[in-house]
Amino acid sequence: MKKKTILLSMVTVLLFCGLALARSQTISGVVSDSHCGVKHSVAGSAECIFHCVQGGASYVLVSDGQVYHLDGQDKFKGLAGREVVVTGKIKGSTIVVKSVTQKAS
Repeated sequence: MKKKTILLSMVTVLLFCGLALARSQTISGVVSDSHCGVKHSVAGSAECIFHCVQGGASYVLVSDGQVYHLDGQDKFKGLAGREVVVTGKIKGSTIVVKSVTQKAS
């Protein structure tokens, strides 16, 4: 009986940990491109980012020196070089984007 209780407790804890990891997270940073990455970690450089994306690069988010790939590229049109707040699920170095808003100045 004691073993069943311990096993049930462990399964419950793992289930709640899994649910916590599946929740959306919010992260802020600067929209850059996959070619220049952290080079554009400060707001600005919209023209360079635009040209890189037109040339085949993809939008990325630079946050605290970390470059995140963005699943949901269409949501970042017009936000190149701007500070944004992204909500989504982080999977390794990729964010599955739920929403993006420009950060208030």
